[in-house]
Amino acid sequence: MSAMIDNGGRLPLYEQVIQDLRRKIDEGIFKPGDQIGTQQELAQQYSVSLITVKNAIAQLVAEGLLFSRRAKGTFVAEKKVRHVDGSTHKTIGLVLGDINHSYFSMIVRSIEERAYELGFNILLSNSSGSIEKEENQIEHFRKMGVDGLIIASLSGEYKAAKYMQRLHKENFPYIMISYIHDPEYWYVGSDNEFGGFIATEHLIKAGYTSIGYVHARRNNLLSEVRKNGYYRALMEYGLKFSSDSVFALDSEQRDIAAERYIIGEKFAKEFAALENKPEALFFFEDMMAIGFIAASRDHGFSVPNDVAVVGYDDVVVSRYSSVPLTTIHRQVDTVGRMAVEIVQKRIDKIDIGNRTILKPTLIIRESCGSKIRASRHLSHDLPSTRVNVK
Repeated sequence: MSAMIDNGGRLPLYEQVIQDLRRKIDEGIFKPGDQIGTQQELAQQYSVSLITVKNAIAQLVAEGLLFSRRAKGTFVAEKKVRHVDGSTHKTIGLVLGDINHSYFSMIVRSIEERAYELGFNILLSNSSGSIEKEENQIEHFRKMGVDGLIIASLSGEYKAAKYMQRLHKENFPYIMISYIHDPEYWYVGSDNEFGGFIATEHLIKAGYTSIGYVHARRNNLLSEVRKNGYYRALMEYGLKFSSDSVFALDSEQRDIAAERYIIGEKFAKEFAALENKPEALFFFEDMMAIGFIAASRDHGFSVPNDVAVVGYDDVVVSRYSSVPLTTIHRQVDTVGRMAVEIVQKRIDKIDIGNRTILKPTLIIRESCGSKIRASRHLSHDLPSTRVNVK
C-alpha cells in the first residue's frame, strides 16, 4: 500500500495520503460505514509518520468524508456536499446518456434551477451513450451517498435494465426522464403517442393525403411510440396506412445531434430518387428534419413546395432552420422541474404515482406549408392541445 506514497514527490506526504483515501472512497473500496483502520495501522500501511496520518484524517473529517469515534476508530461518512457557509445540502445525481442529445441538453438547466430553489446540489455525469458506463456512474453516485437520482438513459429497450430493476426494488429515490415503456417504473415526460398523433393530424387537416413517417433507426422504442400516434391519426381520418411510407433510417452511429443531422441529409438524397414520394413527412425528431431540409435543394426539391415537413422536440435551432421547422414541443422546463420535485418527494418518503405524463403541443412554422391556413382551421376539439404559430 505504501507504493501510493512518493517520498520524493512534489506533494506533501499528508496530501498524498488524502488523495489515496479519497480515491478508495470514490471507487467504493471504502464504503459508507466502513472503518478505514487505526491511525497506527494507516501510518504503517503508508510508511509515514503518525502526525502525517493525523493531519490527513483531520482534513478528510473536515470535508465530511470521514468521521471518528473515540476509542473505536475512523469511519467513512455518507457523502454530503458542504457549502462555504457551513450548511449541508442533499445531493441528486443526474445521469445523462449523452449531454449532446438535444432534448437532454435543454433539460439540464431547468433541473439545476429547481434543485437550487429546493436546496439540492446536482452532480452531473455523461455516459456518452455507453450503457455499461451509465450503470457504473449510477453505482458510483450511490457509493458517494447521493440522496436521489435523475436518469436519462439512451438504452431504448422495452424492459428496464437490471441496474434500474435494482434501484426500483430497493425503493431508492429516482426518476426517469427518458422514455421507459414499463409502467411499473418511475417516469416523468411527454405523451409521445399523442405527439405523433397531433403532428400527423395537423398535416391531414392541412390537406395532405399522402404522409410518410421517418424513423431514427429500427427498434427505437421512442420512435415506435410516436409512429403509433402517426398510425392512429391516419386511421381516425380514414387515410390508408402503407409500410412503403415508413422510412427506417438505419445507422451504426450514436443518436447525437450532429450525426442525426447527417442522417437527414442522406435521406434527402434517397427521397429525391423515390418514384412515389409522399406529399408530407413526419420526422421522428428535429435534427433529422433540419438536415433533410438543408439538403433538399441540392437534390432538386424544396420544402414545403414539394414536400411538407414536421419534426419533433422543438430544439432551439428548429426555428432557425433554412425553412423554420413545424414541430412538436415537449415541456422541457416543466419536466426538469417536476423531476427534481418528484425525487424530493421520494426522498421524503411521500408516495406518488409511478408516471407523470404531460401533453405536448404543436408549434406551426413554415416547413409544413400551411401556417396561415392551419392557424385558421386547425380543430380545437382536443382541449389538452395548445397550438402555437411562430
